[in-house]
Amino acid sequence: MSLYSVRNPATGETLATYPTATDAEVGNAVTAADAAFSKWNRSTLEERSELLDRVADLYAERRDNLAAIITREMGKPIVQAGFEVDIVISIYRYYAQNGPAFLADEELDVAAGGTAMVRREGLGVLLGIMPWNFPYYQVARFAAPNLMNGNTILLKHAPQCPESALAMEAIFKDAGAPEGAYINVFATNEQIAATIADPRVQGISLTGSERAGSAVAEVAGRNLKKVVLELGGSDPFILLDTKDVDESVSRAVFSRMLNGGQACNAGKRFVVMADIHDEFVQKLTAAMAAIRPGDPTDPKTFLGPLSSTAAADQLAGQVAAAVSAGAVLHTGGAQTAPGSAYFQPTVLTGITPDMDAFHQELFGPVAMVFKVHDEEEAVRMANDTPFGLGSSIHTDDEAKALRVAGQIQAGMVYINEAGGSAAELPFGGIKRSGVGRELGKYGMDEFVNKKLIRIRK
Repeated sequence: MSLYSVRNPATGETLATYPTATDAEVGNAVTAADAAFSKWNRSTLEERSELLDRVADLYAERRDNLAAIITREMGKPIVQAGFEVDIVISIYRYYAQNGPAFLADEELDVAAGGTAMVRREGLGVLLGIMPWNFPYYQVARFAAPNLMNGNTILLKHAPQCPESALAMEAIFKDAGAPEGAYINVFATNEQIAATIADPRVQGISLTGSERAGSAVAEVAGRNLKKVVLELGGSDPFILLDTKDVDESVSRAVFSRMLNGGQACNAGKRFVVMADIHDEFVQKLTAAMAAIRPGDPTDPKTFLGPLSSTAAADQLAGQVAAAVSAGAVLHTGGAQTAPGSAYFQPTVLTGITPDMDAFHQELFGPVAMVFKVHDEEEAVRMANDTPFGLGSSIHTDDEAKALRVAGQIQAGMVYINEAGGSAAELPFGGIKRSGVGRELGKYGMDEFVNKKLIRIRK
C-alpha cells in the first residue's frame, strides 16, 4: 500500500493515491540530480535568476489551482491557500533579484599583503524533507536560494501532499529547469536514510517534528552531512501593556488561529500582565468562541479542519490531559464531533509546569494564557520552554520592548506584530526548535562552499 495519498480532512474521503518509489527509482533520482549539478553549478547567475523568475510566473498563472490542491490535501482555507502561493511567488522573485548580489565575491582585508576573497559556490545535491502544513512555502524557502546557489534539489514531501509535490515539480519542468535540477521522490523513511548516507548528497534540510529532526540529524551526523532543521515551536506572545485590549486580542487571535493554529511560529503561549489578564482572557474567549469551523473551500471560512483526524485526536488528548490535571477550560476543548478533523477554538488558563501541556507544542487552535506580575516574570515564563523558534512582544514602550527582546531565548523576536515571514527575513530557531536559517541572505549561506581564494604578491 502506498504511503502517498490525498485524503481530504474536511470530508474524510480518499481522493487519490500515488505509488511509493522503488529503491531503483530513488537511486536514479540521486544519479540524475548529481549529473545535473555538474552543469547547473557552472551556469551563469543570469540563467539562474531567469529560471527563478519563470518559476514565479508559473506560480502566479496557476495560483487558483495550486490553492485548491492544498485545500484538498490538508484543509487550508482557500483564501489562506492563495496567500501561501503569493508569498511563494515573492520568495522566488526575491532570490531572482537579490541572489546574484549575495553570491558576489567578498573581498577580505589581508594584513600580510596581497589580496584574498571568499567565493560562494554550490555544494551539490541537497535533500529537502518537507511538511504538510505549508506545502508550497516550506519548499520555496529551501529550493529558491539553493537553486540560486547552483545546487540541485531532491525533494521528499509529506505523504499527504503528493498532488502539490507533483504540481511543484511540473512548474520547474515547465519553467525550463535542466533535467535533474529539481526532482520529487515519493520515498519511504528507509529510502531517505539511505539517500542521506549516499556520498553524492551534500546536505539535508528538514522542516518537521522534533522526532523527525532527531532521526535525520543522527543519520546525517554519522555521514558527516550538513543539516538545516526547522522543528517545533511554542512561541510566547508577551503582552506587557496595551492601550487597547480589543486590538491586542485581535492580534492574538490572528497569531494563534492562522492556518488552523498549525504553524510552528504561531503564538501559542500568551504571557499577559496581571492588570490586564482577566479582561484579555474574557475577550479572547469571546473572540475564539465566535469562530466557527467551516468548509475550507468557502472563501468566507477562516478556520477549516486540522490536517487529519489523527491530528485532531492527538490535540484533543493533550487538552483533556491538561484539564484533568487542573487547567481551566474557558471555551472549546474538543473536536466538533467524534472522529472529526474539525477542532473547536480553545482557551486554557491555569497551566502549570507540572503539566505536560506546559512543555508541549499544541498544534492547533488552542491558546494557553499565563498571568505574570512583572517584566522579569514575563521573561522567565517566555523562556521556560524547550523550544526557541519565534516570539512576539507587545507594548507601547519601544525601549521596554527592546530591553525584553534582548532577554528572549528565540531565533526571532517580533515587536508589536504577531510574527510572520517575508522573503528577506531570516527564519529559524534555537534549542529544540532546530539549527540553521532559511530566507534572506542568511538562507543563501547555509549550503555553499565559502571558498577562500588567496593571491600572494
